[in-house]
Amino acid sequence: MKYSVEERIIWFKGELVHVNDAKINILAPTSQFGLNVFEGIPCYWNEEEKQLYAFRLDDHYDRLLRSARLIQIDCSFSKDELKKAFVDVIKANEYDENLSVRQTLFVDGFGSWGSADPVDMFIAPIPRGRTSAEYNKKGLNVCVTSWRRISENALSPRIKCGANYINSRYGQREALRNGYDTCLFLNEFGKVAEGPGSCFFMIRDKKIITPSFTDAVLESITRDTVIKLAMSMGYEVQERTIDRTELYTADEAFLCGSAMELTPVITIDKYELGEGEITKTLHKAYVDIARGRNEEFRQWVTAVY
Repeated sequence: MKYSVEERIIWFKGELVHVNDAKINILAPTSQFGLNVFEGIPCYWNEEEKQLYAFRLDDHYDRLLRSARLIQIDCSFSKDELKKAFVDVIKANEYDENLSVRQTLFVDGFGSWGSADPVDMFIAPIPRGRTSAEYNKKGLNVCVTSWRRISENALSPRIKCGANYINSRYGQREALRNGYDTCLFLNEFGKVAEGPGSCFFMIRDKKIITPSFTDAVLESITRDTVIKLAMSMGYEVQERTIDRTELYTADEAFLCGSAMELTPVITIDKYELGEGEITKTLHKAYVDIARGRNEEFRQWVTAVY
């Protein structure tokens, strides 16, 4: 890495600029109302090849553009333009380590929460070790939060937008206040949904189980990766509604996401879970794929350099 986090270069409004020189209008809809959509794109350094690989880059851009369409903001960037800006800013910082790259489309100008334009973009890479604390833990003590997950008929969790993460904030702050690392949300029907910025899996009798999309979860790329990876390894995977009491009888559980990877859940509401042997196996396989070390899934990685 050529620059420190505090001095790094970011991509902002078509230019590579020092992070402290990137300014937006304080009255912009993105500032006042969280009117933006974004992706957190993981990149993994392969030391043997001296190569940085972006993981499932096209899938991240497909979801970013879907989010922009669903929230009805006017995105003028093509996928090729999104990718070029992404590569340019990583190269400018000369990164040779694992990254989490925030790529955000935001509504600028002097509009309101109902505005659709002008839309611009920033891209801010950060080394993975500098992300949130819960993303760097080896195991998580989790509670079921008293707050409910946003619903499809209120503020769709399918849209990866800044405003949605205030719901995650409520649950996360409650968890931290009560001595936990993070939380799980139930949906409006009292069924298990997901964590704040992460999807949930549990394992019972060697079956890998995760809530359905209709249980108020994000269309997570990591979730999809885990499902396809687990099936390729011969595990039975079930996408179905999960009751709260099932959590306490799970053999293993983990939360997953682009920043979190696969992190074992060691307790839920102080019920202890197993040591997570299947979780560890899946996690190692996931990281090997993301570093370009598995030819079967080579199409999921994009070389940056």
